[in-house]
Amino acid sequence: MGATVVVLCQEGMAARKGQTGGHDAHVGAAVVGPRNDMKLSVEEARTRLAAYDHGVLGSVHPDRGVDAVPVAFAVDEDGFVGVPVDTVKAKVAFRLQRERNLEADPRAVLLVHHWDRDDWSQLWWVRAELTWERDATPGRQAALAARLAGRYPQYRDHPFARVLVLRIVGVTGWVAGE
Repeated sequence: MGATVVVLCQEGMAARKGQTGGHDAHVGAAVVGPRNDMKLSVEEARTRLAAYDHGVLGSVHPDRGVDAVPVAFAVDEDGFVGVPVDTVKAKVAFRLQRERNLEADPRAVLLVHHWDRDDWSQLWWVRAELTWERDATPGRQAALAARLAGRYPQYRDHPFARVLVLRIVGVTGWVAGE
């Protein structure tokens, strides 16, 4: 199943490309209605999130708003996400801006996506809404650290200053076609 391609035309109107050969012929056409088969179920979104190996963590910076950084992560069966603060990669400091952001506002999102420049029918994304667990138990932190060590060879020796623990409070996803 392929995705519907919507092309923005003059005056904010949209049209489907390809109906009469090109989008210029569609100026003023109506917007194509939504497709219900593009939204991932919560179960499928969680499965894709847990299987993916990296994502973008967005937290809220008090001055500039969204603060997005690429991260490695692991998800456990209870719906917690572990994001490492490691000693593998060079850092200016081991107290990262994302930690300061979470201390001020514990809300965050984790976005994972699949991109295929040649086949857009394979595109998908999952967004997990998260809350930072300020007082996560040492057991939860250790279990997520073990998952990270099992998932990434660079983390085999547990080179963590700490593991940030975030609880999944919502998840949504989209897929172009299956």
